Amino acid sequence: MVAGFIHLVWKVIWNAVVFLVCACLIFIGYKANQPMSVAGAPKGMTYVEFIQDRFDATQTVKPSRCGWGMMLSLAALGPIYSVVYTDVAIYPNGKLAKMTASDPDIPTGVTGAKWNEVPDIWWNVLERLSWTMLGKPHPYGCQFRQVQ
Repeated sequence: MVAGFIHLVWKVIWNAVVFLVCACLIFIGYKANQPMSVAGAPKGMTYVEFIQDRFDATQTVKPSRCGWGMMLSLAALGPIYSVVYTDVAIYPNGKLAKMTASDPDIPTGVTGAKWNEVPDIWWNVLERLSWTMLGKPHPYGCQFRQVQ
């Protein structure tokens, strides 16, 4: 009896996790194929096109490990920073906000956002971080060519 109940609870939790992962992947796939909302991005460019362009740009960077290092740092740190910056934007008086330095990639005007607004805020932060790391020209570090 108890084992059956534990099995039922496990199945419910497992199905909920699978559903959430699928929903997240669908959301990311949808948003990645919409035009980017970042200032400076070419009009109509999607996130997928942006990343493809940046992969092509890594081919021209000397030394090439610099360009690939930037791509890998975005892949490793982008998801973490986007979650932290989203939390800081929604809860500017929270614990993370007190430990986080100010950054222009942290959105403003979203304090106390509703739960259903959070995915869009997170996506906008991810786009902005990606653009800052890989799209903006920098006078130092990797010298990626301009986004085409």
